[in-house]
Amino acid sequence: MGPMSGLKVLDLSRVLAGPWATQMLADLGADVIKIERPEGGDDTRGWGPPYLRDAQGRETTESAYYLSANRGKRSVAIDLASPEGQKLVRDLALQSDVLVENFKVGGLARYGLAWQDLAPLNPRLIYCSISAFGQDGPLAQAAGYDAMMQAMGGIMSITGAADDEAGASPGAGPQKVGVAIVDLMAGMYAVSAVTSALYERERSGKGQHIDLALLDTVVSWLANQSMNYLVSGRAPQRQGTAHPNIVPYQVFRTADGSLMLAVGNDTQFARLCSSAGRDELARDPRFATNAERVRHRDRLVPLLDQLLRTRKTGSWVAALQPLGVPCAPINDIAQVFEEPQVKHRGLRISLPHPIAGQAPGVRNPIRYSRSALEHGAAPPLLGQHTGEVLSERLGLGPADVQALRERGIVR
Repeated sequence: MGPMSGLKVLDLSRVLAGPWATQMLADLGADVIKIERPEGGDDTRGWGPPYLRDAQGRETTESAYYLSANRGKRSVAIDLASPEGQKLVRDLALQSDVLVENFKVGGLARYGLAWQDLAPLNPRLIYCSISAFGQDGPLAQAAGYDAMMQAMGGIMSITGAADDEAGASPGAGPQKVGVAIVDLMAGMYAVSAVTSALYERERSGKGQHIDLALLDTVVSWLANQSMNYLVSGRAPQRQGTAHPNIVPYQVFRTADGSLMLAVGNDTQFARLCSSAGRDELARDPRFATNAERVRHRDRLVPLLDQLLRTRKTGSWVAALQPLGVPCAPINDIAQVFEEPQVKHRGLRISLPHPIAGQAPGVRNPIRYSRSALEHGAAPPLLGQHTGEVLSERLGLGPADVQALRERGIVR
């Protein structure tokens, strides 16, 4: 049983930030009911190709994007535009511990499902609102997706090759991260906020509203880069794969490809130099300490570049890893799943799927010594559990559910 077994979560979110959070809660054992539109459901169901294929190799309607963020949930398809649908969702909310939503600010108020509507009826409810800019401020009503948050929140300004980097394409410019990192981090912050609110509820007996903004999220995890600016007054610039505060900590070319070298201290640097047959570099006052290596990176990096090109990537990895010098090949995602360590840790999983037979997935990285994580259910089909949940939670019989289906209120 997962550590959150018995927790009831009502998921009114779609796309990625909210569903990522609720998938994590489902992995931890919570019973997550995903409310979707009867026509089309979560937007990401249509975000393909690629789509999951069945045992005969035929495409299903389940997109890979949707499958990435909805494991372990039960799908209930309800028309929120109808008063009857609104009442069904409200009744489910009154039985829930947690509600997660990412409607535009004020969007659920017209359905009678805002925090202000539900809190008096369910005082223990933890209500988590995820929005682009937060519940207040001059941009509160504006819409926003991950890519624009990466741009506005500064992460794109420090991601990509420097304008003067050798080999950089003219106008390469700022780059976004290859996954929707703002959405994913907002989902992780949401899980942290929800679990903390549940812990506080044990003392106070009261629920509360969580206001989580994508813009706040990206600004908050600029981490050392934001502090570099706040301390120095100089805005950090793009440095490709190089680190602003550590040297050498970047990609280098090798005889047959590339190597990510991540030297984190002076001892590791000395071991690197010894393995390369250049012990004198570690004794050079310009390079002996990290602070000096940062100051003299323009002299050191070209020297290392010449050295690392003398051997193949695999040779460097085999030589440096036993010495405790962090380094790694740059794997594509197919190579990631062939890594012996990834296989040993069982990160690739397969879950039973109602139309495809099996659906691939990636295991939650959390491992407890006693508690189990839940990986029992593939992402649900649209409305797969409507009848089951309405019967179990609201006491509706098959005839009641069928009547609602015939009127288009549920699917």
